[in-house]
Amino acid sequence: MTATATAVTWAVTWPVAVVSGYLVGSIPVAGWVARRQAGLDLREVGDRNPGYWNAKESLGRRAALPVFAGDVAKGAVGAGVGMLLAADGDWWIGYLGGFAAMVGHAWPVFARFRGGRSVLTFAGAITLLSPVTAAICIALLLVVTAWRGFAWGARVGVFAIPFVQLVVDGPYRTAATGCLMSLIGLRFAMAGFSTRGRATAAAD
Repeated sequence: MTATATAVTWAVTWPVAVVSGYLVGSIPVAGWVARRQAGLDLREVGDRNPGYWNAKESLGRRAALPVFAGDVAKGAVGAGVGMLLAADGDWWIGYLGGFAAMVGHAWPVFARFRGGRSVLTFAGAITLLSPVTAAICIALLLVVTAWRGFAWGARVGVFAIPFVQLVVDGPYRTAATGCLMSLIGLRFAMAGFSTRGRATAAAD
């Protein structure tokens, strides 16, 4: 392949990965399930996060399982499309697709840009992007969950990801994963500010 052909392919590949990842991530799975199951808008009940955790609290564990599966699938599809489109050596396009899916979940075009925190969408993406890392961290999650409960298991499993991946994949892919995880941190910070703002308004 000539340098020109390579440049053209690259120029087409990453925008397709970004647009497709964002659109898949924007599918409001939790919103659809909550409306169908109970006529609820998850953005107006519970912690107002349109994701699996709020769906589980509002609908019950069994009714919320499609939300879990759908949110994980969005990240996997976003990352997977990027990986399929990428040429040899362009591993970062998979990360770009996964990140776009997370952005779509957080600010979905199909739900007035009011979305969730992208935790499960990230989980789906990292499962494809670094399957060995994902397997080790899932094992840690299960062990700690059996010992201290799911809340602790989830924390250990998530926070172990960059440390495990650094050993498995090296610094560059770990740094890319850090970018994905930063979006989750941003979304939690935004949710905290929003909650504080509502509490202040109620007190006034």
